[in-house]
Amino acid sequence: MGLKCPSCGNENGFQVKTIQMHVVQVNGEDIDLAEEEKPALLELLCDECETEVDIKTLDDALRREVLFTIGAR
Repeated sequence: MGLKCPSCGNENGFQVKTIQMHVVQVNGEDIDLAEEEKPALLELLCDECETEVDIKTLDDALRREVLFTIGAR
């Protein structure tokens, strides 16, 4: 089973909204990246009609592939 919008049937384009945190260390004039977390998935939307696709309803293999593709946890 592939990724499919439950509303319009789109199977080609999806918007993946994520959030990612970065911790920076400031030392005088220098700014260094101290820590970077993997992005967390916020929403998976159809790119055609913007209907939310519930990632929990995807089979395990497809859910893992989506998360792996975006480097999420």
